[in-house]
Amino acid sequence: MLPADLYLRASDSGASGYLDPDAVARVAALSGVEAVRPVRFESLRIGEVREAIALIARPVQDTSGLPLVAGTLDPPAGPGTDPPTWISEAMADRLDLGIGDSLALPIGEQRQTFRVVGIWRDYARQQGAAVIELETFRALTGDRRTNDLGLTLTLGTDPVGVMTAIRATLGDRVSEMILPGELRAMILQVFDRTFLATYLMLAVAVTIGLFGIGTTFAALATSRRKEFGILRHLGLPRRRIGTLLALEAALTAAVGVGVGLVAGGAIALVLIEVINPQSFHWSMDMQLPFGLLLIFGSTMILLAALAARLAGGQAMRQDAVLAVREDW
Repeated sequence: MLPADLYLRASDSGASGYLDPDAVARVAALSGVEAVRPVRFESLRIGEVREAIALIARPVQDTSGLPLVAGTLDPPAGPGTDPPTWISEAMADRLDLGIGDSLALPIGEQRQTFRVVGIWRDYARQQGAAVIELETFRALTGDRRTNDLGLTLTLGTDPVGVMTAIRATLGDRVSEMILPGELRAMILQVFDRTFLATYLMLAVAVTIGLFGIGTTFAALATSRRKEFGILRHLGLPRRRIGTLLALEAALTAAVGVGVGLVAGGAIALVLIEVINPQSFHWSMDMQLPFGLLLIFGSTMILLAALAARLAGGQAMRQDAVLAVREDW
């Protein structure tokens, strides 16, 4: 999704700021810049769809960057064939479109018919988006302005030096420049901030679960002090009784972890296969982090065993004779 080495935006308001062809040419001529990939944005209203969709004009067939879920990046072309378009999942769902369908877009002063050749996954524009070739857009509109630029740098070029040169060349016409690594980090930070409440709820749930196990096994140990007294009277060491409590708690926690994994997997499957497509019009690939789940489950089982061992310690401190005195 981020194939370029440096990204440049003419405005932080999407399609409101532009770079003219002369500015793009000056950037392309800078030392260290091997190639530029311009992107043009527009907002369109189609039929009875209330929200405007995003039109993205950019080179597609010569470069990658579209996470397709259906179709192809290199459709066959022939005489009389409508130009291709790649639409997002949200747009495909909202307009009930599929591969090979026709789509009329109001571009320039006319409605141009395109052929849907691909459907791609887009988490940024819930209202829907359509991608067309930049040259097709320019041929239909005569508009050669650019909103964003992706720069490919020559090997060994310092991106910071190129950014300084761009600022010196374009001045205030550049709103933002960012490296792909910084952009990825920023996106992941946004996701982590979004799911912070989920992590906090997970921590609270684990704490409550461990507290419940501790109090339960403390009560069980108290109610079974006669049994433990007899076992100790018969020669079973106190340490072995603690091991017995820990083993019982570990088995109980293992059952709980197993049930939780099955229930959590079922909820995740419903969210991915039902809730997301219906509410947000996008799909996701489901991947099970077996290693992480194994570590988390094992940690919960060990903590449950430790909590039960500590909670039952008080009941095991009583003298063995006193523990069984009532049975005499």
